[in-house]
Amino acid sequence: MMKNKRARTSVDKAVVDVWQREVGKLSTRNFAHRLAASEDLVLRLDIYKKLVKHQGCVNTVSFNSDGNILVSGSDDKRVIVWDWETGNSKLSFQSGHVSNVFQAKIMPYTDDRSLVTCAADGQIDLRTAAPTKLFTCSHIDDSRAYMPVIPLNAIAIDPRNPNLFAVAGMDKYTRLYDIRKYKWDGSTDFGQPTDYFRPPHLIGDDQAGITGLAFSDQSEILVTYINEFIYLFTQDMGLGPNPVPSSPLSAFSEASEMGFDHSAMDADEKAIPQVYKGHRNQETVKGVSFFGPKSEYVVSGSDCGRIFIWKKKGGELIRVMEADKHVVNCIECHPHTTVLASSGIETDIKIWTPKAIDKATLPTNIEQFKPKPRSRMYQVTTPQDLMLRLFSLQRRGSSPEQNGENSSIAGGVPLELVLSFNANSDASSDGGGNASGPEDLFS
Repeated sequence: MMKNKRARTSVDKAVVDVWQREVGKLSTRNFAHRLAASEDLVLRLDIYKKLVKHQGCVNTVSFNSDGNILVSGSDDKRVIVWDWETGNSKLSFQSGHVSNVFQAKIMPYTDDRSLVTCAADGQIDLRTAAPTKLFTCSHIDDSRAYMPVIPLNAIAIDPRNPNLFAVAGMDKYTRLYDIRKYKWDGSTDFGQPTDYFRPPHLIGDDQAGITGLAFSDQSEILVTYINEFIYLFTQDMGLGPNPVPSSPLSAFSEASEMGFDHSAMDADEKAIPQVYKGHRNQETVKGVSFFGPKSEYVVSGSDCGRIFIWKKKGGELIRVMEADKHVVNCIECHPHTTVLASSGIETDIKIWTPKAIDKATLPTNIEQFKPKPRSRMYQVTTPQDLMLRLFSLQRRGSSPEQNGENSSIAGGVPLELVLSFNANSDASSDGGGNASGPEDLFS
């Protein structure tokens, strides 16, 4: 009679890997990859160091190709180059941008001597005097005729085939392009993607939008949706160059209720993408990343101020880590080892390494995680809205220490500015032609 075999633990696997390496059955490279991808290490991730020097939200963090340098950009318009292991800044300078820095990266093949940045002012430092327009993304149907051009939030290049890149923004599709079909002088008039990707249940959903993209080393595409989930697409899940919606959203729901196979309701739907759930992506533009030497994990920030880590295969949530008092926007994975860098609304950058003695367990109240009340990043569309927001900030964030002077309110906004804004609002609403614009108020 055969006895039931004991389930192999992570310690057992590690011992076997060491033995195989010693007897030559496992190469040093593969041994390092298996170690770096160990779930045991992921469960021991903890804050190793906080990098503190920015004076505003940190919107971007990025490692160099060697992984020994980290570069960051912030609302304070500064760019800082860090020795993240010691926590010291190697270089800190004003970027020259006139608005929040949203991306800062070290250019590859420059011996870490060149940086490229972009910001909310729309400028970027290029090797040409002006950017070349290759194409414009437009809607494939008339569902959003009021917005003919799609605002884009994300772009990613396939590491296995750098000729392919994907873009996504304020609609439900991820578009894959082949750069070989374009001329660098912009003379081609071709803007047709080679492939489209979209979860089947978003057919007919005109409110869908995407904030982040990432490619794995296996050319898989990771997509994070606004007010939705994260999806993993393989290349064979593409809808082709002409994905005309065949049915509204209700058709998919009805088919599900009737027990029909989802893939059978549309000939273009070849497979259902893997889904990752638990986080919240509503308040800010969040990225999404693969983690591990062979992209074994998926990581994302959340409106609840936590980092979420899932197994790529199967979508199992294995880690939830407190990382920001408000929102986690950016997570950067080290190129060679089990290290993460994260940033968000707080002004610091957190470095995570597997240094915890005990392995973490999942919180029991994950479904109860909700975005925390914040007093930032509101959309101000009218002068009246500005007034309401400012006085709301005064009620929420005021304190005796912050408001020693009665002439200012929360956020350091002078009361005279509020009154001036309101006075100009009245002037602009009476139909007069001499009303001041927003630029006059801040000059």
